[in-house]
Amino acid sequence: MSRGYDPRLPGAHGPAPGVLGVLDRAMRLVNRVLLVPCMLALLAAAGILTYSVFARYFFKIATDWQDEAAVFLLVGATFLSGAYLQSQRGHIGIEALAGLLSPAANRWRLMLVDAASSAFCLFFSWKSWTLLHEAVVEGQTSTSSWGPPLWIPYSIMALGMSLVGLQLLLHLLARIAAVRAAALHTEPRSGEPPSPPPAGRGRGVGNL
Repeated sequence: MSRGYDPRLPGAHGPAPGVLGVLDRAMRLVNRVLLVPCMLALLAAAGILTYSVFARYFFKIATDWQDEAAVFLLVGATFLSGAYLQSQRGHIGIEALAGLLSPAANRWRLMLVDAASSAFCLFFSWKSWTLLHEAVVEGQTSTSSWGPPLWIPYSIMALGMSLVGLQLLLHLLARIAAVRAAALHTEPRSGEPPSPPPAGRGRGVGNL
């Protein structure tokens, strides 16, 4: 059901070479840095919701900001940690066709999945950036009594989905590089004779 660790992706057996390796190391650094605020956001959301329960039911204090603040924190933790989760292939993926296709067909299937997923996430991020621009220009706020500015969740969505799309694009480039390397490795070098047929194949003297 889930797509797990893939040894063909960059960084699986050490740093990837060339420009792909530079991009991979940059993404890993960004993902590690973003994990800290994501963990703090989860802790803060848990604390705010706990306080809201005690304040509302035990002390009869009105809570007009706690729920929305917790939602903003959870949205931030979800979107900003998406690229790290994608780098570990932690998202749920249906693998119903994996056992029915050949290894070569599976490689093409995974490349198509990464291409489609990357295109969707980059389109989602583009729409989020447009919503962020509108929220900043028009000064949009939420309709609650607290009324926080909407550029906060839109900026988190835009940044998070941009990172997920870039991570998927990096995986796609890594798969393409792996397929090209495998094709070059299997092709005979110039000047080398083709490999002889396996024993028992063809018509020899003993087969006449």
